[in-house]
Amino acid sequence: MDEPPSDPDAVERVRDRYADLAPALARTWASEEPWRFLTDLTAIGSRMAGSDGERRAADLVADAFERAGLDEVRTDPFELTAWERGGADLRVTVPGRDGTERTREFEAIALPYSPAETVEGELVDVGYGTPEEIDDADVTGRIAVASTTTPSNSRFVHRMETFGHAIEAGATGFVFVNHLEGQLPPTGSLTFGEPAAAPAVGVSAETGDWLREYAANAEGPVASVELGVDASFRSAESRNVIGRAGPDTDERILLLAHYDGHDIAEAALDNGCGIATVVTAAGILSEADLPIGVDVVAVGCEEVGLLGAERLAETTDLEAVRGVINVDGAGRFRDLRALTHTSGAARSVASAVSTATRHPIEVDPDPHPFSDQWPFVRRGVPALQLHSDSGERGRGWGHTHADTRNKVDDRNLREHGMLTALLVAEFAAQGRDPERLEADALVDAFRETEFETGMRAADLWPAAWE
Repeated sequence: MDEPPSDPDAVERVRDRYADLAPALARTWASEEPWRFLTDLTAIGSRMAGSDGERRAADLVADAFERAGLDEVRTDPFELTAWERGGADLRVTVPGRDGTERTREFEAIALPYSPAETVEGELVDVGYGTPEEIDDADVTGRIAVASTTTPSNSRFVHRMETFGHAIEAGATGFVFVNHLEGQLPPTGSLTFGEPAAAPAVGVSAETGDWLREYAANAEGPVASVELGVDASFRSAESRNVIGRAGPDTDERILLLAHYDGHDIAEAALDNGCGIATVVTAAGILSEADLPIGVDVVAVGCEEVGLLGAERLAETTDLEAVRGVINVDGAGRFRDLRALTHTSGAARSVASAVSTATRHPIEVDPDPHPFSDQWPFVRRGVPALQLHSDSGERGRGWGHTHADTRNKVDDRNLREHGMLTALLVAEFAAQGRDPERLEADALVDAFRETEFETGMRAADLWPAAWE
């Protein structure tokens, strides 16, 4: 049964456990390994799904798992349709005050899984890209321009939702505008591993300021726009890297992090920090007296549709999985966040570790489908996603050229690695029997957080939930 938050017995277990693990935790406190691992990972360059860089990163992770003391380290390859970036063109023609037209070119980068296509038309500003804003704008036959952020009084709306809404409403193209200044065009996949329905690009906040001024629903002169993307698709191979801490039992915990990244940056924050946190936790867990096994898995292809996690979910006996801990976003900033995806047991684990260690862990009970816990959550497996943020709205440096190693404070890698190990060990504790997630309750939770419309637009609403 699900335990209530701050269960005294769970808190005491955690205290006893970190006393037992004191030598491993002490070594981790001053260890150089997390920073060295992150350095080697980010030095690879692009870790795009299906690329040679992603393969090299998998080899690096496998070596790190071996050094951490995990057993039976291996890789599980799988196929995907990989997307390769070409160029992108954004030309805007606008009448001057004397009536003479002039054409400007703006920097733009293609969004992954955009087709190779050129479209022409007017721009339409859809603001934050919420369903209401798109419905209120006349996007038919036009190119929609939307921000990377969303209103502070609402949940964060994912680009797949915004793109899906815009195309469903009749837009012929899509421009994603970074809300942070600094000439940083954003990237991010349009779909879960399949060619998208229309060309799309990311542009900087500075470019977006011009485009909104030129939009058909603005007060200034209306521009005609040519938006072109050059890209290709090919068959490729990715892989998950798997190791085990603890005994080889039928029942197990899954500890995940994705090691791939977008091709325009080092992907240090997203998710170099996450996989470095997991490698750090693995070194501690390999010395823990665990009652059940923990499969530690570095999954590929998260950034293009959670493909590695889908592969893992499809090839694992989920009836034997007590719970999933997905580390996507931990290690970046000071305080840990725990997204518990409606699971009372996951909430209890996070609360117990936070109380016992006197480290703040903010708990968010709401579910979402945009990280590697999703293939398991929708199948009813209790899940905990570990994240951290700067307190600012949106991704920050993530998914831009600026996602680089110098943004990382490796104290966060070490501390979050220690906390992750304690969270995993408590999830694996003897006597914990978390309830499975019921489909009806999940449906209600997604509807209460107003995800249904966006998930349907992004083609993510499970058919079994109809």
